[in-house]
Amino acid sequence: MTSATTPTGSMTSDLGDGDRARLDEAIGELQVGGRTWAALTLAQRVTLLHGVRTGVAAAAEDWARTAAASKGLDARHPLRGEEWLSGPYSVLGALDAYIETLSRLARGTNPLDGVRVDRAPGGRTRVHAFPLTGIDRLLLSGYTGEVWLKPGTTPNRARAAAGLAQRTPSESAGVALVLGAGNITSIPVLDVLYELLAHNRVALLKVNPTQDALVPIYKRALAPLIGLGLLRIVRGGPSVGAYLTEHPDPAHVHITGSAATFDAIVWGTGTDAAERRRAHTPRLQKPITAELGGVSPIIIVPGEWTDADLAYQAEHVATMRLQNSGHNCIAGQVVILSSDWAQADDFRAALRRAYANAPERPTWYPGAASRMDLAADSYPDALVLGDRLLVEIAEDDDATALQGTEYFAPVLGVVSVPGTGQEFLDTAVAYANEQLQGTLGANLLIDPATEKKLGAGFDRSVAALHYGSIAINGWTAFGFITPTLTWGAFPGSTIDDVGSGIGVVHNALLLDDVERSVVRGPFRPFPRSLPIANGGGHLTILPKPPWFVSSRSGATVSEGLTRFRADGGVLGLLKTLTAALRA
Repeated sequence: MTSATTPTGSMTSDLGDGDRARLDEAIGELQVGGRTWAALTLAQRVTLLHGVRTGVAAAAEDWARTAAASKGLDARHPLRGEEWLSGPYSVLGALDAYIETLSRLARGTNPLDGVRVDRAPGGRTRVHAFPLTGIDRLLLSGYTGEVWLKPGTTPNRARAAAGLAQRTPSESAGVALVLGAGNITSIPVLDVLYELLAHNRVALLKVNPTQDALVPIYKRALAPLIGLGLLRIVRGGPSVGAYLTEHPDPAHVHITGSAATFDAIVWGTGTDAAERRRAHTPRLQKPITAELGGVSPIIIVPGEWTDADLAYQAEHVATMRLQNSGHNCIAGQVVILSSDWAQADDFRAALRRAYANAPERPTWYPGAASRMDLAADSYPDALVLGDRLLVEIAEDDDATALQGTEYFAPVLGVVSVPGTGQEFLDTAVAYANEQLQGTLGANLLIDPATEKKLGAGFDRSVAALHYGSIAINGWTAFGFITPTLTWGAFPGSTIDDVGSGIGVVHNALLLDDVERSVVRGPFRPFPRSLPIANGGGHLTILPKPPWFVSSRSGATVSEGLTRFRADGGVLGLLKTLTAALRA
């Protein structure tokens, strides 16, 4: 994920004395707030989270509309629903899940009571973390989510650790500096909640300048946290970020952004940074966690697909790239096809149509135009389809730029590797692991008959993918929006080679020793998801998910789902479900 703000030490001199005093005061207030937080019982924390939920629900409409307007989507734009789902809907869902976890702990029960825990490939412990409520089973039928824990973590160990810092609520971990994302409006809030609940750290949130219009809404929605001194929100550019990362008082830094920004914070810039790396003397003298994006694969497993399958999954792939105009750390970027698939050309044709026919929208994120120019320079034969590029790599083309550059813009590539069946899948997994930059998320599309034929081999391939989020017949963004799943890079990155980041967020069950989350979705929509037509795949009642860029009723359904999440109105839900049938 790219960031518009790169703090470096040389920029702190740009701040005036008044700005420094204001930031120092905010940190001082948070240090007092940390003592307040440590004094709250779990039951009191649940009550506080209910108050935050009320604030978010009241602000939801302003939140979604302000976010859409800031991205150039007017009130009639068909994709404005994205800002309901990726903004207030995500935060309301997280609050509900955290409230449930803390309520269980307050009653003396375990967050995993009643949650199925079994074994995943490689002897891993697997927590079936979605769906856990009846309404999720209904509204998102056909979708499931699992959290896989690191090899060696037993089910008993998982239960014993579930709850993280809320097992010892009186032990404050100080103040966290949260450097907020600039692309998705729920991310800063979700990161603050995770610091507070997973780590017992109160938070100073520095909002990315792209989100400045949301600051008054954040303050209104999160007023209960601000009132108790548990949260302070500040604006500012690189000089503010530099001052705060160098400040001695915050105990921890969390950033959602780019690897370049991360390295500037940890090592500095220029020749000093190179020397620090050689000596392994980082400039940042405190722990840091990060979510930094990457180049996400979309593996298309060859099978016998109908024309409807080809069209639907092509729209699915187009959504993975074009949601939020491609300004997503988890946007699919490289489609991996089989050169031996008899339907490869048919799928390419369907993908061109779906990619070209998606609604036009602004490419709004800072620097996106220059990154698209880089892609066009690297691939002058790319298809220019309106405001987007489709790069189809031929056998003699150099795919290096596509594999190693997170374009964070509407640039989609297609590559081919040989084989069918298990041979193709093994080759595609190796390609994703070894050739593509980052380990944040991977997507696989496979028809039910082919998955059944591969059997245990398919499960082994999923385990072999070294990604922190994996979606099978879904998009990994579903994992992002599902609060009981985890979000973050595959474990193993360090400050020396940060890759897609360090640590996880969301994780509303507050699980320890997380390796990855796995989403499983329906290959076919309703009514083709019915058992007779589906060949054993997941049943869903959704004709087309509202987050598809091709959904005719996506804006209405996304708003309706958020309003239902906020207030539980049954009549509104019925209207929303009716609209969903027109997708």
